Amino acid sequence: MENFADTVTLWVSMYAVKLVVALAIFIIGKWLAKWVTALIDKAMRKATVEETLIKFLTKLTYYILMVVVLITAAGQLGIKTTSLLTILAAGGLAVGLALKDSLSNFASGVMIILFRPFKVGDFITAAGSSGSVRRIDIFNTVLMTGDNQRIIIPNSAVTGGAITNVNSEETRRIDLVMGIGYDDDIREAKAILQEIVKGDSRILDAPAPTIAVAELADSSVNFVVRPWVKTADYWAVRFDLTEKIKLTFDEKGISIPYPQQDVHMYQENAA
Repeated sequence: MENFADTVTLWVSMYAVKLVVALAIFIIGKWLAKWVTALIDKAMRKATVEETLIKFLTKLTYYILMVVVLITAAGQLGIKTTSLLTILAAGGLAVGLALKDSLSNFASGVMIILFRPFKVGDFITAAGSSGSVRRIDIFNTVLMTGDNQRIIIPNSAVTGGAITNVNSEETRRIDLVMGIGYDDDIREAKAILQEIVKGDSRILDAPAPTIAVAELADSSVNFVVRPWVKTADYWAVRFDLTEKIKLTFDEKGISIPYPQQDVHMYQENAA
C-alpha cells in the first residue's frame, strides 16, 4: 500500500507542473481564441460584410483556434500530437471527399456573399427559377415566387449559370408590342400611343420612350412601345398601359386583330 502511495505521489509530482501548464494553455488559449474571433467579427462588420458570412467565419475561426489550443495542451501532457494530427488530417480528407458537393456549395455561397451579384429582396432568375431572394445561406439560396412558393437552390447551381438581377438598376424599360389592323391609320394609332405614354407621369422623359412600327406581320401592323420607368413602377405601369391602350383603341375605332386565315373553297363539277 505504501508502494502504491509512493508511486502516486511520484506521478503527481512529475506531472503536476505539466497539468498546471496544460490547464493554463487551455484557459489562456480559449480566451485568446474568443478575443481573436471578436476582433475579426468587429473588422468584418466595419467592412459591412454580409451577416451570414460574419457568423460562419467567426465560428470557423474559433473552432480552428480551439483545435490548435487543444493540440498544444495535449503536447504539454506528453501526448504524441504527430499521430493525432495524422488522424485529423486523414479524417479531414475523408470528410472532404464525402462532402465535396457541400463544399462546392459553401465556396459558391462565399462568392455570392463577397461579390454580391444580388442581395436579399432582389428579384432574380437563377438556375432556371425566378423569385425574390428571401435568404442567402452558406450552402443555398432561398427564393420566394410571386405566388408564395419557396424555392431552395444550391449555391453551386446559382453561380454555375447566368444570373438575372431584375432590381440591380434603378430604371427598367417596358417592352410592349401592340398590333393594329391593316385597314387602320398607322399615323392615328401612333399619335394615340404617344399621347397615352406622355400622359403617364410615372414614365421617364429620359431615356425617351420609343414608339415605332416594328413589323408588318401576317395579320397586323405591329408597334413597339418602349417607355422607361423606375424599377419599382415596372409592373404597375405595364399593366396600366396595356389596359389604357386597349380601351383607347376601342374608343377610337382602331382594331386589334387576332390571327386569322382566309380559306377559299372551290367546287369541282363532276365529269
